[in-house]
Parts: sequence; C-alpha cells; structure tokens
Amino acid sequence: MATHIINATSRKDEGKGASRRLRLTGQVPAIVYGANANPESIQLNHEKLWLIQQNEWFYASILDLDVDGKVQKVLLRDMQRHPYKQIVMHIDFQRIDENSPIRFKVPLHFVNQETSPAGKTAGVVITHELNDVEVSALPKDLPEFIEVDLSALALGDIVHLSALKLPAGVTIPELKLGKEHDLAVVIAKQARAAEEEIAAPAAAEVPSTKSAKAAAAPAAAAPAKPAKKK
Repeated sequence: MATHIINATSRKDEGKGASRRLRLTGQVPAIVYGANANPESIQLNHEKLWLIQQNEWFYASILDLDVDGKVQKVLLRDMQRHPYKQIVMHIDFQRIDENSPIRFKVPLHFVNQETSPAGKTAGVVITHELNDVEVSALPKDLPEFIEVDLSALALGDIVHLSALKLPAGVTIPELKLGKEHDLAVVIAKQARAAEEEIAAPAAAEVPSTKSAKAAAAPAAAAPAKPAKKK
C-alpha cells in the first residue's frame, strides 16, 4: 500500500468562533481521535487539503497524519463541506491500531469491460450494482481498491461478491452472513430487458387514463326532488 502523508498542526482554540477564525485564515479545523488516546484538535491548510481530497486514496487508504512532526496512522471518518462553496468545513480522523483488524469500504475498479464478450456485443447493458465493498483486514493488508476483471463477462453473467479476487489477509464480512448476502456486483443483460425492468415499476405507479379521469371527475349530483303542490 502506498504511503500518503497529510501535514497538520495542533491547535488549542476550540468552538465555533475559533473555527470561523481559522477558516478566514485559510485553515481547516479538524480532530483526531481513537486508539485509546485523547482526542486532539488540529488544523490543516485548506488549499493543500482541497487538492488532496480530490484523490480516491484519501477516502480509501490509511493515512500518515503528521501533526507537528509526530506521525499517526489514521483513517478519514468524516468530512464536512460547505453546501455550495468549494470549502472544506471540518475533518474527522480516526487513529488505528496496527495490530487489530479494521473494517473499511474500499472502491471497486472495473477493468477489461470494453473488451469482454458482453462489452463487444450490441444491445447488451453492463450494470455496476456496487461501486465499493466493505472489507476486513489488518491495516498493513488493507488495499486501496479491489480490481474486478470483466474480460470473460458474457451476456447473462452475474458477478457476485464471492467471485472477487481479494488480496491475502482480506475478507468480506458480508459473506459470512449467508448466501443471501452474496450480492451482485456486475450484471450483463439485454438492453430491452433492462428497459423493461425500469419501466415496470414506473407503470405500476401511474394509474390508467380511464381510472385517472374517473378519479378526477366530480361526483354526480343527486337528482332534485319535485316540489310538493300546495
């Protein structure tokens, strides 16, 4: 696994007011916690962080967090962004124990789809049902991604979780829960069948024209009773 160093400095000021002041100076407030140690308030340079957070590894790797020269192994656990501005508001990092297995979602990388039998057949739709998967591994064995080779994918094939080739020391906890948890990762099917699957639920939700008109029409007024002769 590649080494990714994130530089930060410690901070003492806390609270919303202190965080606002930090952001005005181009810094991002953050916290690092876990591994039976006290939480630590830190800050990161926003410009550098904005570039870093555009990389996939930032979300799916063990990071070397360098705080004032002291390096800690951490995982990104939460990142708050501004609702419409390109601003990172806050970061949460979790320390890890290098001797204990951890669960973490890693991305799936699909390769050789275009050259597969399904990819070269007209009218075939290949859907990626999952884009990431939760794995369990010691920190040293945690992969940045899992490659899914689709070179042999043909029409009608379904690639399940159990078919993924995992690195040594890596498992998928979901598979231990039973066959019903062996989810589909990739499906290759005819385009017409895929369209029908999408259209069927939509059609069930839309009432027929006759029913809709009947529902919209006002109830017929009861016939008026003839007036009594005096």
